[in-house]
Amino acid sequence: MRLLIQSILSGILIGGVYALIGIGLTLIFGVMRVINFAQGELVMVGMYTTFWLFVLLGVDPFLSVVLTLPALCVLGALLQRSLINRVLDALPQNQILLTIGIGLVLSNTAMLVFTSDYRILSTSYSSSSVRLFGLPLSTPLLYCFLITAVITAVLYWFLVKTDIGHAIRATAQDREAAQLMGVNVRTMGVLAFGLGAALAGAAGALVSPTYYIYPQVGGAFTLKAFVVVVLGGMGSIIGATLGGVLIGVAESVSGTYIGSGWKDVCVYVIFLLVLLLKPSGLLGKSRM
Repeated sequence: MRLLIQSILSGILIGGVYALIGIGLTLIFGVMRVINFAQGELVMVGMYTTFWLFVLLGVDPFLSVVLTLPALCVLGALLQRSLINRVLDALPQNQILLTIGIGLVLSNTAMLVFTSDYRILSTSYSSSSVRLFGLPLSTPLLYCFLITAVITAVLYWFLVKTDIGHAIRATAQDREAAQLMGVNVRTMGVLAFGLGAALAGAAGALVSPTYYIYPQVGGAFTLKAFVVVVLGGMGSIIGATLGGVLIGVAESVSGTYIGSGWKDVCVYVIFLLVLLLKPSGLLGKSRM
């Protein structure tokens, strides 16, 4: 029983990161109706940014979130203005191909600049643990979850309590009606993509002390983010949060009791079951 509880707690901690990536993906989809298949590569950019900030300037990975968030927000806004904005009215296939292409460009650029070598960001607390209810938990994952919770709470407050947040939600609910009410929907699209990229970058910064850093690492995060969003319900931020935690728990428990090689299989089996039994997601929502 202690092993099961520890596995569940560890899954909740890593699930917070999956939720953060999924929230960014669902925010972009909710506002622009574009599925960003480059979301994982943006996580990779955040990981490399954090790594070099640590190596060159000695910035702690968790403190580097303060720098990685705005940097990735700017990158996302530039990608939206220069590329994504041109295919908003195009066929969905074109949008998907474009975002996949952006991801390929980012990963291959990282390979050219940094080579394909695996890198490790080692800190004084990378392998340390703390005890919660008598159970040992990874210190980096605990810090990661706490910072993720703060970022998610701030984002939720921003979307619910501010005028810009209301405009983003209005655009997500009905793009034409929001435009008729004076909302600049194109600006909201740029902001939404920037926020989605910023969340991906923050997730990359938070997981960098516990993951290998290499150019192709983004592919796995893209798949996880897509599973999280579909599981929770496309366009639902609360659903993405729930989906991320559930996927993290499923990974941790299956890795403990079945084997680490089977944890991804279990996640994708859950994904297929949700598609078959409840395609709209656990919360049954298709919009934010």
